[in-house]
Amino acid sequence: MRSAILTSVALLLSAGYAFAQGTPNTMSSGRPAAVLNDTQCQEVWKMAVPNGDKLAQADAGPFIVNFTQVDTDGDGVISITEFQAACGKGLVKYTSH
Repeated sequence: MRSAILTSVALLLSAGYAFAQGTPNTMSSGRPAAVLNDTQCQEVWKMAVPNGDKLAQADAGPFIVNFTQVDTDGDGVISITEFQAACGKGLVKYTSH
């Protein structure tokens, strides 16, 4: 009887693990699910960089989910090209105000 219970528990645990492995992880740390369209991306860029052509790390917090992932060339600022790529990856926070 004890053996049957242990076998049942082991079977349930392994089935749960297998199910979890087959389910895509839609939530990851520091990454929202929403990908921005071109219009939304331009709106956020204008708010983030109203008087310049680069977004400094010190100013990026309200707009960028993970600065290191967006700053692909590692120069410490985000260019419009890097920003647009980040919009397509869900790394830019959309805010309309």
